[in-house]
Amino acid sequence: METWVIVLIVVVVVLLALAALMAARRGGAGKARKQEQAREHLQDAQVRQAQADKDQALAEEQVARARRERAEVEERLAQTEQEARDRVGQAEGNRSAAEQLRAKAEKLAPGVTHRDADRAGRHDAGPAEDLPRDGNDGTTTTRR
Repeated sequence: METWVIVLIVVVVVLLALAALMAARRGGAGKARKQEQAREHLQDAQVRQAQADKDQALAEEQVARARRERAEVEERLAQTEQEARDRVGQAEGNRSAAEQLRAKAEKLAPGVTHRDADRAGRHDAGPAEDLPRDGNDGTTTTRR
């Protein structure tokens, strides 16, 4: 074999070895780059998980607050309804007492009307007050 063929074979072998070495390095660099990307993805996942946990906790707190407020409103409503029922009961009691007093008044003095009682009460009232004469014309008269 000639020398130049041997040199050519050696050069080709050296070039192939260098190419293989560079490919290995490039593959290692690619692997390192992929590992770095994987770490970044894991960090992003942790950040997003923490944000999701925070958002969920805030949402649960908001729901709890709304339920608490609703319970307070329902409690105030129940209390107001009870007070209204109590007032209705008092009003019915007052109406009943008024009716009993009217019945007693009728027994004591048949024919005495409510207007007669008003006039008698004003007569004893003291100072005069201006009242509409008939309520239609706007003129006033002094009554005692």
